[in-house]
Amino acid sequence: MATTADVIVVGAGVQGASLAFHLALRGARVVVLERGTVAAGATGRSSGFVRMHYDLESEVRLAAVSHPYFLNWLGHVGAGDCEFVRTGFVQIVPEALEPALRANVAMQQRVGVDTRLIAPSDLEALMPGIRADDFTVAAYEPASGYADPSGTAGGFIAAARAHGAQFVGGCSVQSVTVETNRVTGVSTSRGEFSAPVVVDAAGAWSATLAATVGVEVPLEPWRHETAYFGLPDGRSARFPIVIDTPNDVYFRPEGRDLMLVGLEVASEIGGSPDRPERAIGQSVVELMASRVCERVPWMAGGTYRTGHDGQDGITPDERPVLGPAGPDGFFLACGFSGTGFKTAPGVGLAMSEWILDGRPTTVDITPYGLERFAEGRHLVGEHPYGTFWR
Repeated sequence: MATTADVIVVGAGVQGASLAFHLALRGARVVVLERGTVAAGATGRSSGFVRMHYDLESEVRLAAVSHPYFLNWLGHVGAGDCEFVRTGFVQIVPEALEPALRANVAMQQRVGVDTRLIAPSDLEALMPGIRADDFTVAAYEPASGYADPSGTAGGFIAAARAHGAQFVGGCSVQSVTVETNRVTGVSTSRGEFSAPVVVDAAGAWSATLAATVGVEVPLEPWRHETAYFGLPDGRSARFPIVIDTPNDVYFRPEGRDLMLVGLEVASEIGGSPDRPERAIGQSVVELMASRVCERVPWMAGGTYRTGHDGQDGITPDERPVLGPAGPDGFFLACGFSGTGFKTAPGVGLAMSEWILDGRPTTVDITPYGLERFAEGRHLVGEHPYGTFWR
């Protein structure tokens, strides 16, 4: 006999977990189906940034709604621990993009974000020894930081279960079932599950699942590599997260003696999401080291410790696909393109409103619908910095 629910969420990354929590909090009967374990995909390999700096206002609003969850996890979620660490966040752009930076900071302040412009000397005070001679101003969010992605997803799942949701791990969803153009459930490696609503939050596998109901999602698997470098002796891990656009690199502290480093170039797009994960090659490690040393010269004394790759689904405009598509009852929550962690609480809340109330009200996420691609309506900020990964 098939398990019956009000909503089936496919995928237990942070987005699926957040949605399950918000649905269960409202009293919906929710089943979360996951091919592996909680946070086994993109979430478990996320850099965990918690910041609100975007060039698209709706993403700023989603991040702003999400930020209080990280600051007061137990108060908002009530289970687990996201392990938020407040470090502050800095966005550096080349001088040519200074007008865009100023406009975006003004927009973020209008939304209510605690952000400001800082001079190069201010950044030097925040991180002594950083190079600050190739830009005129930067953006600074003092209340931002990073969190544990796996703990965040696990906390959402634990809270969802406390409100009656069911989690089924090791369950590969093979297809969504439909009768007379209406969703009836899913077929899986562990049998049939019935529900009038199915949400595809399957990360890099989302397009494959959507295709089982005839929905074409322009999403490709995207692979990205992250490394951990030991700090030189005598250097403190008390420094902010930095996105360094001129050098296509980002970094943040990790614990007491490490720096997490990632590149905004050299990502792999395409291929099968089922191909095995691999170790970081020496050439990528050297590129990471050279880019971070351009900004932080004293990291020349650092040491490579370890690294990993991870994958997500990426869309043509590098923004997520949210909302109904195809047969009645089928919803998409995918294509976060490597930047969805810090917006997950807000997205889950808005998606739960769309599913249960017929429209999202906390943040208007209707522009993220799948139809935008067919209409040639890519989501681009009024003052963009350009694409990150392509």
